[in-house]
Amino acid sequence: MNHIVFLDGYTINPGDLTWQTLEALGHFTVYDRTASEEVLQRASGAEILIVNKTRLQRQHFEVLPALRLVCVAATGYDGVDVQAAADHGVTVCNCAGYSSRAVAQLVASLLLEVADAVGTYVQRNSEGMWCDSPDFCYTLTPRMELVGKRMAIVGFGNIGRAVANVMRPLGLQLFAVTSKHADQLPADVSPIGLEEAFATCDVVSLNCPLTASNRAFVNAALLAKANPRLILINTARGALVDEQAVADALHTDRMLAYCADVLTQEPPLPTCPLLSAPRAYITPHIGWATPEARSRILAILEANIRGFIAGTPQNVVRP
Repeated sequence: MNHIVFLDGYTINPGDLTWQTLEALGHFTVYDRTASEEVLQRASGAEILIVNKTRLQRQHFEVLPALRLVCVAATGYDGVDVQAAADHGVTVCNCAGYSSRAVAQLVASLLLEVADAVGTYVQRNSEGMWCDSPDFCYTLTPRMELVGKRMAIVGFGNIGRAVANVMRPLGLQLFAVTSKHADQLPADVSPIGLEEAFATCDVVSLNCPLTASNRAFVNAALLAKANPRLILINTARGALVDEQAVADALHTDRMLAYCADVLTQEPPLPTCPLLSAPRAYITPHIGWATPEARSRILAILEANIRGFIAGTPQNVVRP
């Protein structure tokens, strides 16, 4: 019987879903959360480990000889040392595609909040501002029509493509910063270079994985060349941006808005510069977390484990 351990299952299933499909695959143990110092004890003897955000590094693979498979209950797998896993004969699979529509929906929500300030108006009206207005309406800030605005999507994988699908009906001109050739893109999505995207687009959405080569690629130098009315949206990884550089750009009006569902450290420290920056719209990493998407994670985890057991692993990620 396979020994399966899920080290941090709470955010996937806080109690509204069932573990039944995973329990049917072997001896299944789930922990709500696992601190770094608890990983080795809880993973000891496991043949299959499931992790969401718990980090697995080389020192873990070196002392877990029974481990054969790591399933990442997410799309991003930067928390797992994939090279170390390969060196120790451990297969790593992720759950690519489970959250594409959910994340794309949040990208739209963040952009529309900048454009329409719905949340701000709701809050102000609850405080009586409309009641005190001398006119039938009042305006705190001009709304923005999105039709005809230029939007670049950095990274055109499953989520990037879903973002384009959500944005298309809003009438934006769509571009992609991607290694894909133009004939691999939808007809209405044009390839564009990174610097040109930041300099000429009204909206840039980050939907690429975090790698050693692109960490903090959105830095002061890139922002210095950017459109000063740029709306930057990050639903990928917080470490893609230099958070201090983004905060500085907001404070000096060199960027219209920064919308992020991710930060470099999660949960953030109170001193995170983005939490107090003007026109920073920060949500607490909720883009993936619809019940529907979480159910898809469980289905993909089951399929990944069954495939591996059958000798036909799927969703395998490599160094």
